[in-house]
Amino acid sequence: MAAATSTTSQQFLADSALAEVLERAAPILGRPLPPSPTSDWMSKFSDDTKLGDLNLPGTHDATTWDYSEARKAALEKYTGPLRAAAFFRCQERSLLQSLNDGIRVLDLRLGYNPGNSTIGFYHGLAVLSPTTTLQDVLYGLYNWLTAHPTEVIFVSILQEAGSGTPYDKTFEEILYATLNNEVGKRFWLPLSGELGTLGAARGKLVLLQRFTYQFLSRAPSNPFGIHLGADQWTPNGWNIKLVYNREHKRVAHIQVRAVDMRDTCCPLVPPDSGADANICSKFGAVTAHLQRAMRPPKTDQASEEFYISFASAHANDDKVPLTPNIIALGNGTTRGMNERLLPWFKQHKGQRFGIVFLDFYHSEPELVEAIIGL
Repeated sequence: MAAATSTTSQQFLADSALAEVLERAAPILGRPLPPSPTSDWMSKFSDDTKLGDLNLPGTHDATTWDYSEARKAALEKYTGPLRAAAFFRCQERSLLQSLNDGIRVLDLRLGYNPGNSTIGFYHGLAVLSPTTTLQDVLYGLYNWLTAHPTEVIFVSILQEAGSGTPYDKTFEEILYATLNNEVGKRFWLPLSGELGTLGAARGKLVLLQRFTYQFLSRAPSNPFGIHLGADQWTPNGWNIKLVYNREHKRVAHIQVRAVDMRDTCCPLVPPDSGADANICSKFGAVTAHLQRAMRPPKTDQASEEFYISFASAHANDDKVPLTPNIIALGNGTTRGMNERLLPWFKQHKGQRFGIVFLDFYHSEPELVEAIIGL
């Protein structure tokens, strides 16, 4: 009887501790929601499916979903005055809701939380929560995977250079410790420089490492994940060819059309060209890269090539600025990226697209399923 009571008490303590972490994570993670028909879509694919052959919808700047004008006003005491929230916001659905909606790649951008030595979340200069930590959110993702053991979550991690927060040895030490603690070792896919199969990855996170350790001699890279160092991302790249495993010549192909080393995607058109010209340019760049992904690899060495496309966009400085929501949703007179992409994906159903990062994906309810191929 005493042993049973002790076990019950231990479980209560564990549940209480997890609940506290999830509450702290909620401003970035969101709150648990009932599952949806797309919550477990990977269960429909066989275990021997290669991860590199899956079509994976993702959310660009995934943690900006709650960055409203009210939220910005409350956080400007940490950042000083900033431009309108629309310049920073790229999503409207939480990480947990996005996962239930079928999103399987999350773009997380990091910097120091204000006033303390913990790692939190940014988009540019905008701090997104002053108290939520990377570890809090990762525990939330681990918890989601325990409820959806057939699924895999790809997590893209980089330090947000535009945040104005320092990148130093302490930052690297905290990041390394967070990714490599004992709990993390249970949930990160323990493969380095390769992707492998869906069966081996179910219930795991796959790291897309968009940073390179500069100060930690013990950790030139994590012992797992795909290293996509930010220093190898060329500005305004149409098709960045990045070798992530030199021994086996494994390559990632990345389309960004970026204005800087981050993936804040901005089409190359003259200033003040307007929404339609910008969206047309972006749509052409994205679909051209998707068509490259559709071509089968020519050699065995290319069997783990994978493709990353950004259908998302960065706000520009035109006289009438274009914000991410205008590129994604249009402006009432011209169609946005999401509306243009939906029929394109339907037309090419059954093809390989790779990872496709989206802004405001929910504006077209069928878009995620069209990318997946369901």
